[in-house]
Amino acid sequence: MTTLFAQDLVLPAAALGEENPLPPLHPAREVHQVENLAELPPELRENIAYGGLLTTLPALDQDGYDRKLVERALPSLVLENDHLRATILPSLGGRLYSLVHKESGEELLYRNPVLQPANLALRNAWFAGGVEWNLGSTGHWTGTCSPMHAARVDGPDGTPILRLWELERTRNLIIQLDFWLPEDSEQLYVGVRIQNPSSETVPVYWWSNIAVEQSPGTRVLVPADHAWRFGYGNRLDLVGVPEYDGIDLTYPMRHQRAVDFFFELAPEEQPWIASVDAEGNGLAQASTDRLRGRKLFVWGESTGGRRWQEWLAPGMEGHGYAEIQAGLARTQMEHLKLPAATNWHWLEAYGRVSVDPAKAHAEDWKAARAATSAVLEPVLRSLAAREEEWLTVIDAEPAEQLGTGSGWGALELRRTGWKVSAGTPFDEETMTDRERAWLPVLGGRMPEVTPQDAPDGTLVAWKDLLDAVEDDNWLVWYHRGVARWSTGDEEGAHAAWAHSWARAKNPWAQRNLAVATNSPERAEQAARHSPSTLVPLLVEAIHLCLENGDSGRAGQILSRIATEVEGDPRVVLARIRYLLETGDAAAAQELLDGDHEYALVREGENPLAEYWQRAQRALGTDRPVPSRHQFGMFGDS
Repeated sequence: MTTLFAQDLVLPAAALGEENPLPPLHPAREVHQVENLAELPPELRENIAYGGLLTTLPALDQDGYDRKLVERALPSLVLENDHLRATILPSLGGRLYSLVHKESGEELLYRNPVLQPANLALRNAWFAGGVEWNLGSTGHWTGTCSPMHAARVDGPDGTPILRLWELERTRNLIIQLDFWLPEDSEQLYVGVRIQNPSSETVPVYWWSNIAVEQSPGTRVLVPADHAWRFGYGNRLDLVGVPEYDGIDLTYPMRHQRAVDFFFELAPEEQPWIASVDAEGNGLAQASTDRLRGRKLFVWGESTGGRRWQEWLAPGMEGHGYAEIQAGLARTQMEHLKLPAATNWHWLEAYGRVSVDPAKAHAEDWKAARAATSAVLEPVLRSLAAREEEWLTVIDAEPAEQLGTGSGWGALELRRTGWKVSAGTPFDEETMTDRERAWLPVLGGRMPEVTPQDAPDGTLVAWKDLLDAVEDDNWLVWYHRGVARWSTGDEEGAHAAWAHSWARAKNPWAQRNLAVATNSPERAEQAARHSPSTLVPLLVEAIHLCLENGDSGRAGQILSRIATEVEGDPRVVLARIRYLLETGDAAAAQELLDGDHEYALVREGENPLAEYWQRAQRALGTDRPVPSRHQFGMFGDS
């Protein structure tokens, strides 16, 4: 018997906090940059050059989290039969948090013992573990720490299906996830559909990101003899599998630094990937043909790689995790073209795999592959028929609502009149005050609000509607500027923000001008007109001033920061940089020796090690960078 029920998942968790009200005018530095395009095959080169995301607007950054772990109850939905128990987190991007094989008692995924956001996603906040679903653009998707709509749907076999759906706001695509666990099945099926309801071709990106426990005996098996290696050094290189650089690359813990391997699947093989332990037991993921990409990611066993694992899973036991992934394209640097008014779908299967360990770990790679493929053959053979079964209910209307996502989908349908599947409804009742605040724009109006209130993220797709608004106030001009900026009209954006500032001296327009023109003077003015507790704006202004050599204005901003936020790690980090720039290395070192935890350290960056080394050089000492300050993914500093 298959059951679907709700229960609270209680675990130590950090608070997500408030969204950052400042529009992300410049994207975070993307670590997946490829510079050897001329050396790549034409199709791969074309896909990499196409569809990069310039901004996550209208979504705002999620950077208000901390590192204070408190027991919290998270809503979860559980799908269970006699063989498997799957736990899904509908309020956190639909993450498949846990998949337990009941007969053996084994957890098939890496189940993070805590919920600790860190700065890895397109909108900053991301957490490790389980299976994450990524739609939109290179990186962890904009919905990874946001709620999705959830409902029960009656499956084709009479068992319940858990359906999750939401609007991905940067591409205006609809993601649908159907979790299906037939009564006697030893596989959890996940049906995925992407709907493009618009009249335009849209860049599309998808990767299912699967965290699995690793140990010295863990091996990743996949039907491939070659892989595109990306070592975070701006190159994609085709390498042989399994041997690379003197090691067997299929053993995650044999790597010293962070690395991606995007496997070139054998064309005659149905797509699958598996991770098995020394005894040959573990998780296998397979799919129908549309999902052709497969990948292995490791953090590496250097001090920095281990630090990242501890950072993402405080209190971690064992050896941490690796990621096996499945995507639409062969690499994560690519975007494909999803035609207008078109839907793409596929079916994924997740379950336990058990392979004779002598065969799974054979030195003969082809033999190891073949043995695993043979074990998976019944699953692979049945996937197409399972997909056809699922398609009979793909448009079935929800039978019981189990959770509510955002109202942005309902708002966009009101604006566009797009038609979407009855299986993924966006009812107007889902709109909150936040979405309803935009309804007057459809009628050509935008009422003014006090300049002390931060504007919401600009609906950049509404640019023409914003230009047609009759009102002439600071808020209208502010949003017009952001919308123009998103289309590359920098001159028009500057003019709009100048109009906004002229109508009311608001920190929001002046901040945008400061960032757009790299102006310390404007940054200081924005800080002067903002609340003394608005950490994101104040810290950004300090760094902008320091980058331009204006430590005087940076000091003025620091002096006005409210006492209650002086201990915020973002403020402390900015103060360390200020002290180094102004020649007070001793005070900077004292702060670096403190017990602050800098929650927003970004993937691919290592500022604490850099500041430590600067302080040591200035002091004439040579203390090594402590491991707690080492976040180097590419070898230690």
